[in-house]
Amino acid sequence: MSSYGKAHPLRVARVSTVMDLSRALGWLPPERFRASPRAKPAALALWHDPDYIAALQAAEVAGEATDEMRARYHLGTLSNPVFPEVFRRPATGAGGVMLAAELLAAVPGAIHVPGGGTHHGLQGRANGFCYLNDVVLGIKVMLRAGLSRIVYVDIDAHHCDGVEAAFAHNPAVRMISVHEEGRWPFTGALCDTGGGSAFNLPVPRGFNDSEMRAVLDGLILPLVEEFRPEALVLQCGADSLLEDPLSRLALSNRAYLEVVAGLQHAAPRVLVLGGGGYNPWSVGRLWTLIWGRLNGREVPDRLPAEAEAVLRALGWNGGTRPLPGEAMLTTLLDPPREGPVRPEVRARLAELAAR
Repeated sequence: MSSYGKAHPLRVARVSTVMDLSRALGWLPPERFRASPRAKPAALALWHDPDYIAALQAAEVAGEATDEMRARYHLGTLSNPVFPEVFRRPATGAGGVMLAAELLAAVPGAIHVPGGGTHHGLQGRANGFCYLNDVVLGIKVMLRAGLSRIVYVDIDAHHCDGVEAAFAHNPAVRMISVHEEGRWPFTGALCDTGGGSAFNLPVPRGFNDSEMRAVLDGLILPLVEEFRPEALVLQCGADSLLEDPLSRLALSNRAYLEVVAGLQHAAPRVLVLGGGGYNPWSVGRLWTLIWGRLNGREVPDRLPAEAEAVLRALGWNGGTRPLPGEAMLTTLLDPPREGPVRPEVRARLAELAAR
């Protein structure tokens, strides 16, 4: 497992936890798994600037960023540090998403790439823990293959600024983002239309399961149905969960599963990605549940011993936050986190519906 470093939020185990949990539950037979290839620079240049790709490779070889790299490419910063796999890790994530996009373009179905979802990466620089933008690369692969109507839905706590920058004014891609208001990167305002291609819904702190259901039924599903997509890409960043340390939203993983259930048959091709998420227990449980939902697996009331051992072996990898309660170590499903649908949420939904 690679790590951004002991002081970085992405020091925690995430994708490895999903794989270990899924295998412990018997949900990941070998024939259902494909290893992600590492995308080569020529493939990454489908969107990213070649000089930036070269700088990312050079930083990995040198083990550090030059002053020019920091200033021009935002490499070697607190958010985007240079670590031993600073090129290989994001290139592998991008390779997995691009492979999934190629497979789906050829044969309809659903593919889950939990290591994908780096929605902040910009064309010529790192941004928000994201060195490459695998979302943009995957969608561009689908467009290159001839698909002409793609919907991108993002329920990460942070706005998908990199994806919107790539597809603003593009009528072939409809973007829908639900994210915490007043949260970095401070983009994605309600009035932001991405040149007509984007629907942005900033939501207040404490956003709960009932409110997400209202958003799903009142915004996401109607916009998807209206667009009649040939493919749908869903980014399931886990930082909208109550336990996440980098947001102030209050969803349970049940709310994510409702979104997945609502969208998994909304297009003939569905690509489900990971994204943010900085609590190793909540991330691992959520993305494992999503894989199980896509495969029609029954969720046990209590985890078998082998799966429980996976969760008990996790830690903050140098962080000092408290360990989770027993329920997060012995079960997958959170208790429901219902609540009122607040007036500001209703008003924003009405404003978007009237567009």
